[in-house]
Amino acid sequence: MIIVDTSVWIEFLRQSDGKITDLLSSYIESGEAVALSLVFGELLQGAKNEAEEKQILEFWTSLPKVNESAIMIEAGKLSYKRKLPTKGIGLIDSCLLVACKSNKMSLWTLDKKLLEEYRNS
Repeated sequence: MIIVDTSVWIEFLRQSDGKITDLLSSYIESGEAVALSLVFGELLQGAKNEAEEKQILEFWTSLPKVNESAIMIEAGKLSYKRKLPTKGIGLIDSCLLVACKSNKMSLWTLDKKLLEEYRNS
């Protein structure tokens, strides 16, 4: 199972990179892509029109969801312990790290700082 970061979803929705579009489509169809509410909240925040909002919400409702129990608290603890803000990693990205670890899932991100921290965890 793969938690898909906002950066990947943006490229997917723009369809600006055929490799990302094809790969994420494959993960969605096979049920491997999972949704995290914070990622979809970011996507909705940046929606350009009602059609895009509808498309984002359709993905949200159709994808399996990540267990988000106490995710913000755990992300805050992780952020503090690893000094993540000094590495350019905010609370939402910390939530992604916690979600991956606690649910034993992989992370797909285009964010180099986040990817490096994920690989080091």
